[in-house]
Amino acid sequence: VPMPLFPVEQNRQTLAETVHDRLLEAILDGELPAGAPLVQERLAESLGVSRQPVLQALAMLKRGGFVEAADRRGYRVTDLAPEMVADVYELRGALDRVAAGAAARRAAPDRERRLDAALAAGEAALARGDTARLVAADAAFHQTIYDLSGNALIAEAAAQPWRHIRRAMAAVLRDEPGRATVWREHRAIAAAIRAGDPAAAEKAASAHAAHAADRIGGRVAQAGADTDAPGDKAAAAASAP
Repeated sequence: VPMPLFPVEQNRQTLAETVHDRLLEAILDGELPAGAPLVQERLAESLGVSRQPVLQALAMLKRGGFVEAADRRGYRVTDLAPEMVADVYELRGALDRVAAGAAARRAAPDRERRLDAALAAGEAALARGDTARLVAADAAFHQTIYDLSGNALIAEAAAQPWRHIRRAMAAVLRDEPGRATVWREHRAIAAAIRAGDPAAAEKAASAHAAHAADRIGGRVAQAGADTDAPGDKAAAAASAP
């Protein structure tokens, strides 16, 4: 299984947690795409660990919805389901609205600096056309707002949905023509927070989440439709042994 992974070293995490984190990052970044086989023995060899922590890591990933059993072949990376994408964006929209409003109400001393840094990172990635950096910068921008809200439970609640969101973004944004629009919307959210206008911040955050759901969810659904097109199925059937 080709992966940008390297032998792990034991630290304060258990080996299973370390393997889980390495595999999860590869899935979220698209290095392990939907349908990629995950064979326990091969993973153990490539990561330089025994089979047991790999098995435990795969079980954790299965509970998170990132892998599924694949008959006797072990596991495979799950497909991106449009329904799941819609669900996580619905949850994200609610969390983003609350976080933006709270951040506007709370005048954190470093608010300006942190918003400027988050926006600058996104603009730099946009200028380079670097999808991986754009996805990371997008997540970091929203994490900044969660932190500025002063409510630690928001970031905790958003962590799992954002893992699925990162994966969807990495899968469909490589040729996304509307990437500049995303950062215009980010600037609007940041401006409302800076102005101390909770209503405007909530409105901008809700609109941004809705646009993202339409854009990303639509691309995921279209990709699924293309894969399931009658011509594809006929070709697959004709080539089957």
